[in-house]
Amino acid sequence: VILILIYYIAYLYFIPKPHKAGTPLRPIVSSMNMPTAGISKFLDKLIRPIFDKHARSTTIIDGVDLIHRLEAYTTNGHLIPKTYLCTFDITDLYTILPQEESLDILIEFLLQYGYQKVQNIPIDIIRKLALIVIKEDVFVYEKKFYRQAIGGALGSAFTLTLANIFMWKWEKQLVHRLKVSNEIYGRYVDDIFFTSNDSLECIDEILDEANNFHPNIKLVGQIGRSVPFLDVLIENRKGTLTISVHHKEAAEPYVVPFGSDHPGHVFRNTVDTAIKRAVRYSTTLFEFEEEIRQMKLVFLYNE
Repeated sequence: VILILIYYIAYLYFIPKPHKAGTPLRPIVSSMNMPTAGISKFLDKLIRPIFDKHARSTTIIDGVDLIHRLEAYTTNGHLIPKTYLCTFDITDLYTILPQEESLDILIEFLLQYGYQKVQNIPIDIIRKLALIVIKEDVFVYEKKFYRQAIGGALGSAFTLTLANIFMWKWEKQLVHRLKVSNEIYGRYVDDIFFTSNDSLECIDEILDEANNFHPNIKLVGQIGRSVPFLDVLIENRKGTLTISVHHKEAAEPYVVPFGSDHPGHVFRNTVDTAIKRAVRYSTTLFEFEEEIRQMKLVFLYNE
C-alpha cells in the first residue's frame, strides 16, 4: 500500500470588516493543506482543553454566559446607578503576537499549572513543535512567497489558542485589579468586557496602564451606561440591568432564503435559534416584542 500525501502552499486573502469604521481588511492565510497544518491541529487539541480549564473565570463563552455573570453581579448589589460598562477591542491581535515571547508564555502557562508533560509529551518538545507552526508559516500572495515574521496565521488551528495564552499573561494585572473590587472581567478572544464603579478618570488610568503592559497591544473601546458586546446590548438604567439583542449596524437583515434548496431543518433551526435568543436576551416584554418585530421583518425580506 502506497500512501500519497499532497501538500499545498498556503495563500493569503482578505475579508472586509464592514462593521468597523473604514471597512478594514482581515488577513486570512488558507492553511488547510499546508505542511504544518497537522502539527497545528495536534497542538490545538493538546493545549486548548488546558487553557479552557484554567482560564474559565476570565473567558466569556457567549452572550448567555455574559448575561449570567451580569445577573449575579446585579443580585450581589454591585450594579448601582454610577456603574460603568466597558467594552474594548484588541487591535489586530493575531498579527501582532511576538512569536518567541508567545512561546515563552506558553511554557510559563503550562508550568504555572503544573505541567512538565502533556499527555507524555515534554513541554520543551511542545515548544519546538509550536515554533515550527509559527516560524514556518510560509504563504503566497500575488505570486510571491512570504514568511510571517510577527504574529500567527489566522487560519491555523493553533493560532487562536496561542493568542489566548498570550492574553492570559497580558490581562493578569487588569484581572487582579478588577476582581479585588468585585467587578466583572471577561474576554472573548480579542473582545474585552468589564464593569467599574470608579470614576471615568480612574477607568482611563486603568486603560492607559493596560495599553502600556505590552507595546504590541492596543485597545480601542467604549465606556458608558449602555454598550454592545457580542450580540448582547447591555444597559444600566439607573441601577437596573436591562438586556436586549444587539444587531450590528453594518449587518444585512438577511438569513438563508426560504426559497432556496436547503433542507427543511435549516429553516426551522434559523427561526428556533432567533426565538430562543430573543427569550434569553430580553429583560422586559418590550425588548422581547421589539426583537420579535425585527425577526418578522428579516423573515419577510427572505421570502
